[in-house]
Amino acid sequence: MSTAGPPVAQGGGPVRPSGLLDVLNVASVVLDDHGRVVLWSPQAEELFGYPAGEALGRPAAEIMVHEQHVDLVVKLFTDVMQTGQSWAGAFPVRHKDGSTRLVEFRNMRLLDDRGDVYALGLAADRSTLRRLERDVALSTRMVSQSPMGLAVLDTGLRYLSVNPALAQISGVPAENHLGRTVREVLPLMDAGGLESAARQVLDTGLPILDRPAVGRTQAEPDRDRAWSVSLYRLEDTLGTVLGVAASVTDITEQYREGLEAEAARRRLALIADASTRIGTTLELERTAHELAGVAVPELADVAAVDLLEAVVEGRRSSLGPAEPAVIRALAVQANAAPEALRAADPPGRTARYGPDRLVTQCVRTGRPVLVEHVQEADLPRIAHSPEAAELLAAAGVHSYLAVPLIARGEVLGSLDLKRTRNPLPFGPDDLVLARELAARAAVQIDNARWYQNARNVALTLQRSLLPSHPPVTGGLEVASRYQPAGATTEVGGDWFDVIPLEDDKTALVVGDVMGSGLGAAATMGRLRTATATLAALDLDPAVLLEHLDRITAGLDEAIATCVYAVHDPRLGRCRIANAGHLPPARVRAGHPPELLELPTGAPLGVGGVAFSTVTVDLAPGDLLVLYTDGLVETRRQPLDERLEELLSLLDDPARPLEEVCDLLLRTLHHPDNHDDVALLVARARPTAP
Repeated sequence: MSTAGPPVAQGGGPVRPSGLLDVLNVASVVLDDHGRVVLWSPQAEELFGYPAGEALGRPAAEIMVHEQHVDLVVKLFTDVMQTGQSWAGAFPVRHKDGSTRLVEFRNMRLLDDRGDVYALGLAADRSTLRRLERDVALSTRMVSQSPMGLAVLDTGLRYLSVNPALAQISGVPAENHLGRTVREVLPLMDAGGLESAARQVLDTGLPILDRPAVGRTQAEPDRDRAWSVSLYRLEDTLGTVLGVAASVTDITEQYREGLEAEAARRRLALIADASTRIGTTLELERTAHELAGVAVPELADVAAVDLLEAVVEGRRSSLGPAEPAVIRALAVQANAAPEALRAADPPGRTARYGPDRLVTQCVRTGRPVLVEHVQEADLPRIAHSPEAAELLAAAGVHSYLAVPLIARGEVLGSLDLKRTRNPLPFGPDDLVLARELAARAAVQIDNARWYQNARNVALTLQRSLLPSHPPVTGGLEVASRYQPAGATTEVGGDWFDVIPLEDDKTALVVGDVMGSGLGAAATMGRLRTATATLAALDLDPAVLLEHLDRITAGLDEAIATCVYAVHDPRLGRCRIANAGHLPPARVRAGHPPELLELPTGAPLGVGGVAFSTVTVDLAPGDLLVLYTDGLVETRRQPLDERLEELLSLLDDPARPLEEVCDLLLRTLHHPDNHDDVALLVARARPTAP
C-alpha cells in the first residue's frame, strides 16, 4: 500500500487546502444498501457525538434518527438508492448526548467497480451553515452598496472583483475590470505608483493606508480628481496569500479645498514678499524690475511693466477712445519662455499701441483685461506687431491678463502678464492677486518717477552751476568729474573750478558747502563767482581765502571748506592754501604718491582765523589731485584707511587723466553715499622754450 503525498499544483508546489470546509466542518457518512454505516469521518464523530467504533456496522437510523422519523428516513433512503437522485434538506438528528440538532444534508448514491451500491451523506450543522450564508450575504450586500470603491486584485495584480462604486469612479463597467491590471483600466492616470504600492503590500503584508492619488478617469476625462487609497493583503485561514484588497474614497473636495488654502497661503506670501522686495530704492527701472521679478514665476510665466510715456515725462495722460497709447517698457521678466521674451518690448524702448490693443484698453479705462483662453485671433491684440504675435504663438501663450498701475487716482501704465508653462488659465483669484500687486507697486513706481523727475531737475541745476573748462589750461592738463549723491534729489554744495590767470598761470579750486539743497547750491554759486573775481587780482592764496571767509560769514551763517591753488608753469611750483578741506594728493615719477602737508585752517565762514600759503613743487608730468570728502568718507572705514586707498590708486603718473578720474570714482565712491563728489586732477605740462 503506497502513501500518497499532498496534492501538487501545476507549477510543482503543493496546493494548500481551502479553509472553507474547516469552517463548515462537513461530516461524511457512507451507508451500504442495508443502511448500515461503513464509513464514518472524524467530522461525523464531532457532529453526531459517536466515535467511529460505535457507529461502524450499525444502522444509521438507529443511532441518528428519532423513532418518530424512522419511517420517513427509510423512505428517503430507499428513494435515493433506487432512483439515484440526490436529496438535500435539513433534518433533525439525535446527538449521542440526547440532544437534537438540525443538520443540513446532501445524500447521493454511489456505485463501486463491483456494482455494489452505497449511499453518501454529507452533513453540516445548519446553524453554522446559516451563519456562513448570512455573513456572505451581508458581505456581498455591504460591498455592493458601499459608497466607497472596493476591489480585489489577485497576486498578479489583476482585478478579481470590483463593486459598483469603483466602477462608477473609473467609468468602466465592473465586468470590464476583471482580468485586467490597474494600468489597463486607468490609462489616464499614473498607475505605476499604485501598482508599486500594491506589490509592496503583497510582498510585505504591511497595509498602506490613505495613500493619495490624483488623476483622471474615463468617468471625467477632462477633470482631475483625488482619491484616498488603502491597500491590504488578503489571506485565507491557513495563511495562503489570495491577493490585495483596495478601498478607494473620493476626496476631491478636500483636495481642492487644500489646493485653495495653499493657493491663498501662497498669495499672502507673495503679497508679503512684494512688500519687502518692491520699492527698495527710488530708482524707477529697478522698482519696475522688482515688480516683474515678484510676478514671475509665482503668478505668470512672462511679466512686463510698462508706463505711459507722458507719465514718465511728468505729465498727466488721458486717452480718448480712438487714441493710441505711447508706452515705454520699463521691465520684462520671463520663466523659460525665450520666444515670449523676444516678443516683448525691450526695457527703455517706447512703442505705440493702437486703440484696439488690449493694453491700450487697460490704461485707457483703468480696468483689468482678462483673456482666460487665448485664441489665435487674440494674439494680434496682445502683441505690438505681427512678428511679436507669431513669437507669442510659438511660446505657447494660452492665457493673458493686464492690470492697470494706478497711484493717487492716475493711471501710470500696466502690469502685463502671460502664461506659457503654467497650464492653468488666469482666474478670478489670479486677478485679485495681480490687482493687489499692481496697487502696491504703483505707489512705489509713482514715488520713483517723481523722485527721478525731481532728481533730473536737481542735477540739471547742479551741473549748470559747475564750470566747463578746456582740457589744457596754461601749463596744466586738466580733467574733472562731478558725481551727484546716490540717494537724494537735492542739489549739493560741492564745486570745482579751473581759472586761467596771466602769464600762463592757472588757479585750481575745490570746495564743499556744508549741507544740501537750494541754499547750499546758492552759496556755492556765490563763492564760485567770488573766487573767480578775486583770482583775477592775482592775490596770494591765503589772502584770497581771507576774503572768501568774510564773504561766507555774510551768507546766512554758511560754512564751507575749500582748497585754492595757483600753478606757475615757469617756476614749476604751486602755491596752495587750505580752509578746513582734505589735503590734495601729489603724484611724482620715482616717488610714492603723497598727501600734501598743509595747515588745515578753519572752514570758510568761521571768521577771525588766519590762513597760510604753502609752496610745493609741481614739475612737468607731476599730478595734483583735489577732491571733496564724498570721495573718501564712509561710515564703514576710518578716514586714514580711505586716504591710503586713494594713494594706492595713484600708482601711475602717466595714466591718462580721464582714466584717473574714472578709476577713483569707480573704486572709491559708493553708490549709496549721501554726499556728492567733486574731483579735479591736473598734470603739469612741459613749458614752451
